Amino acid sequence: MVKKIVIIGANEFQNPLILKAKEMGYETHVFAWKEGAVGEKTADYFYPVSIVKKEKILEKCKEIKPNAVASIGSDLAGITVNYLARNLGLPCNSERNIRISTNKYEMRKAFMEAGIPTPEFHVIDSGTDLEQIKKMKLPVIVKPTDRSGSRGIMKLESWDLLTEAIEAAREDSFEKKAIIEEYLEGEEYSCECISFEGKHHYLAITKKYTTGHPHFIEIGHMEPSGLDEVMEEKVKAQIYRALDALEVSYGASHSEFKVDKEGNVSIIEIGSRMGGDCIGSDLVQISTGYDFVKMVIQTASGEPPRFIRENSPKIAAIRFLFSQEDYENYKKICKEFSELVYDASEMDVNLERKIVDSSSRYGFYILACTTMEEAVRLTRL
Repeated sequence: MVKKIVIIGANEFQNPLILKAKEMGYETHVFAWKEGAVGEKTADYFYPVSIVKKEKILEKCKEIKPNAVASIGSDLAGITVNYLARNLGLPCNSERNIRISTNKYEMRKAFMEAGIPTPEFHVIDSGTDLEQIKKMKLPVIVKPTDRSGSRGIMKLESWDLLTEAIEAAREDSFEKKAIIEEYLEGEEYSCECISFEGKHHYLAITKKYTTGHPHFIEIGHMEPSGLDEVMEEKVKAQIYRALDALEVSYGASHSEFKVDKEGNVSIIEIGSRMGGDCIGSDLVQISTGYDFVKMVIQTASGEPPRFIRENSPKIAAIRFLFSQEDYENYKKICKEFSELVYDASEMDVNLERKIVDSSSRYGFYILACTTMEEAVRLTRL
């Protein structure tokens, strides 16, 4: 019988999942709002249904009878994936997992209850007394409770822009709430894992580069991270505790954390999904040889992930474009170091369009280098 997989989402970050499933012999059934996304063309079957219409998608899935349901890099799609898998009797995380891993306030509470070091935090809605909030120690960070991709984030070093920051975060929030947290100091990283039947498997740690204060939009990422083995083991122990607290049993996870000058590991947030920005879909395989996307499909279908190196590990780096200068550097790399260019997006360097979050960047390119020094030099990270 033909194996079938239902994939939620059809944009360029979901397309590697569609292509990988087809490569593995799956018949692909893709659901997304019809808007000309690449997945409309690459899927075997495309259904123009919004990914939030989970009940309607379930009705169709009962006809399809898929062997797996999956998505990568999207909290919103993950909610629907979990709902479908549970109702179809396929591997999935708990209902509580989806609730607390897609809401930053609920996540902080879960970490605190599990005894995982957590900064001071408060949820903010229309009835919050801001004078009480101002008793927090500065600096603080304000962000929507339920969004990703750097949307609505602002660091405050004084209370002058508190109302503005809250309004921006609540405007971007689906539930119209913001969370304010004590700002965590240190270098920022993420940890990529795959889980099966409650057991977590470490894949890679990613070094993150951002614009910094006040919005922290990602400029680029690099794997390996540069952390030594002792620190990596410390990170893994902390991340595994947090994954247990979030009840992650199946599939990918993307854990963002910081390491301060004293070597303390502080978790920022965790998604029970693959990291976006091509981290899961490309960087992990370049830097480790392991096909993370294939593992997502394996665990979604009830199979344990198979750790087989598909390629020799290299230094993986992605650089996002923020200016004409960035674009000129990319063209120079393509001309002089074309053999290092692993992939690149379509470039839309419209300097009149302001970059306000990850979704508005002008494009990206991915390099597979032989040394960290080479990757840093060429990407200017």
